[in-house]
Order: sequence, then C-alpha cells, then structure tokens
Amino acid sequence: MSILLNENTRVIVQGITGKLARFHASEMVDYGTKVVAGVVPGRGGEKVDAIPVFNTVKDAVNETGATASLIFVPPPFAADSIMESADAGLQFCVCITDGIPAQDMIYVKRYMMRYPREKRMILTGPNCAGTISPGKSLLGIMPGHIYKQGSVGIVSRSGTLGYEAAYQLKELGIGISTSVGIGGDPINGSSFRDILERFNEDDETEIIALIGEIGGPQEAEGAEFIGKHISKPVVAYVAGLTAPRGKTMGHAGAIISAYGETAEEKVEMLSSAGVTVAPNPAVIGETIASILN
Repeated sequence: MSILLNENTRVIVQGITGKLARFHASEMVDYGTKVVAGVVPGRGGEKVDAIPVFNTVKDAVNETGATASLIFVPPPFAADSIMESADAGLQFCVCITDGIPAQDMIYVKRYMMRYPREKRMILTGPNCAGTISPGKSLLGIMPGHIYKQGSVGIVSRSGTLGYEAAYQLKELGIGISTSVGIGGDPINGSSFRDILERFNEDDETEIIALIGEIGGPQEAEGAEFIGKHISKPVVAYVAGLTAPRGKTMGHAGAIISAYGETAEEKVEMLSSAGVTVAPNPAVIGETIASILN
C-alpha cells in the first residue's frame, strides 16, 4: 500500500487552463495518474487535452467520482479553492501555489475544523512540490522519472531536497513508498507529525526520511513525536546550518525567531529522539542505505 494516493486515485486539477497547470496535468497523465477533470469557473464545458473542465469542484466530483485535487490557482484565490475542495467532499488536496497570505491560510485551517476528523480533507502545501507514490500515481510537479518504487517514505519541506534524496536513492537501487512535500510556508495543511504517523502505520514503508529546514517549530514537534510514537528508523537532514538568525532564507517559513528553530537546535532535538541525522545533503541516500543494509 501507499499513503495518501494510489493507482486508483481520481484527480481533478483546479486552474487547469493555466500554462503551468496544463503542462503538469499532461505530465501527470503521462505518468499514469488518473486525471479525470479540471475546474475553472466560467470555463465549464471546455476540454484541456481531452480532460473535461467544470465550473465547480462539486460538479467535477459528482460527474467523475474524483477524490483528490491539485491546485494551481493564483494566490489571491487559492484559499477559496482549498475550501471549495473541502466542501465538495474530497479526501486529499495538494496546493502548489506559492505566495498565499498567511492570514488566508489561518482562515483555511479554521474553516476545515468544522468537519469531523474522519471526514476532514487532508491538505498538503501550500508552496509544495506535491506527493508521489512511484509506479502508481503522481500528484504534483516533481519529475516522476527520478523516483523508484520501494520502501522509503520521504516527507520534506523542500521540494528540491526531496528530489535530491529520491535521485540519490535511485542511484543506490533503493526505492520509495511515497514522497510527500508538505511545503515551506509557516502555515501549511499537514505537518511532519501528520505524515510521520501515516508512514508509521504503512506496511510498505520500512524507513522514513525527514527533510527539514530552519525556521518554525515543525521539526521540533516532529522530533518529540518520533521519540514517543514512531517505531520505524528515521533519517533526517536539516538545511540551513550556516544561516544567520533573523534572516529570511528562501521559504517564508525559514525565519528563525525562537529556540528550536535554528538548524543546530533541530539537529540536536532529532538526534535526542533517536533519529540518524545526515551531516550534509550529498549523503542523505548513503545514510539511508547504511541503515537498510
């Protein structure tokens, strides 16, 4: 099995008529993902590369039986698109959009709490690369050819470092069960803790790779959860060991403001929880291989 999506997942793409959305929808179809619909208000009845377009998510779900969505909607409207997906009964939503205001995401998080936990849509992102279960389904913008099917679960704030880990593992003949990008923004849909719990319950995942970065409390919270609840080996890498305090380093979430938010402090917390920490990004694959072997 895999987490969050599989070969039977039926996907809609919100904003599919945009240039990037159209390109990545085509890439997903080529990979084998079941992209069954697009959603763009006012463009219902059109088609994008044979994919039917609907005016609303609810219409698309009712007509196609879709259970997941990929959002390529501009920042001012992306929060509304996420909430529309939740209201339509989707199980999983990936938001690629970068630049959504933090206040909008606070509202989204509160809005989704109106649904009971068992009916609440799982959201990853915003500002993420997506999720892939190699050989089954791709929901995002990552290059599918660098992912080999296997037993390593990856959860990453950084899309690029997630790609790097996947490529290194493939070169070593090691595959991935699912790779999940949770996004680099300070307020996102799913945390390290949320994904770690799912990997721990997944029979196909033997080892978990956690890729973090400076800023925010997520790695610290993940370390605490690993120490108390995770029974599988975990390898981590935390980017930003040389970053100065108080500087924005790429992602909006990569701002150090409190204890536990520097890379050094996060490495210390993860190590104390029994996590094997890779010293630099070039040896993430080797570190995972040493534990598997």
